[in-house]
Amino acid sequence: MMKKIRCPGSATIINAIATGFGSAFGIGLDIECEAKTIDEGIRCSNDVGASTDLMDLCVEKVFERYEIDGNAFGLEIKTKSSLPMASGLSSSSASSNAVVAISSKIISEEFGLKPLTDMEIINLAIDASIEAGVTITGSFDDATASYFGGVVVTDNKNREFIIREAMDDYNILVYMPNFHSKSGDSDVNRMRVLAPLVETAFEFAKNKDYFKALNLNGLIYASALGFDSGIAIDALQAGAIASGLSGTGSSFVAVCDENSCDDIKDAWSSLEGRVIETEVDNNGCTFL
Repeated sequence: MMKKIRCPGSATIINAIATGFGSAFGIGLDIECEAKTIDEGIRCSNDVGASTDLMDLCVEKVFERYEIDGNAFGLEIKTKSSLPMASGLSSSSASSNAVVAISSKIISEEFGLKPLTDMEIINLAIDASIEAGVTITGSFDDATASYFGGVVVTDNKNREFIIREAMDDYNILVYMPNFHSKSGDSDVNRMRVLAPLVETAFEFAKNKDYFKALNLNGLIYASALGFDSGIAIDALQAGAIASGLSGTGSSFVAVCDENSCDDIKDAWSSLEGRVIETEVDNNGCTFL
């Protein structure tokens, strides 16, 4: 048996590290995952040469949930990505969602077992990400924006939704500098000092004023983490609807319409790195 799935990344509206409350929305950059049954064991690989520890752990957790003997049944899983790694665009959430979802679907169909629910898949993926050390808060906001698409506002501590809805279709520009920034390596104490300011930004998100929330959150976290907030301000000056640091960096996102995208690309043209064009994703994880 073989299956394929794609899971999108997400961009940050509110980074949950400071307060435990977050917000994110799905974007068109994604991870595609292909899985097939093998005689035994777990074989994982990806097209970017990254560690497969998280992928392995995701499959192991699905095996444990279904009480599968890895000596009598196995899965080979491969991923390919248009989503930059370690850049604040939820690559870990997209990968863990994809691997857990596809593993559980194959096993449930192969053995005639009850499929995992959406939330069971998401929670297993988050548990694996925490255990692998690739997330600080569990990233419930990132995981659910990836899995369902659209925009979410979440209580990450309790893994609960405050808002979950489709987002209007916008063009998204992503500025990717020539370096990466892993969430698990970020200075948590430095970010939590700014919690009162992030709470103000979160109030905007709760009131569905997502773009004010994104702008303010981006400025706060860029300052805390030593990124150049001028990158976002340049985008706003060029006509962006919103712009800010995504996650703990290193990427910046700009929300734009047809009239402003080219001007924003011009404003970012002198920066070292690259600009990626994508769009809002309202579809989430989808079997192909």
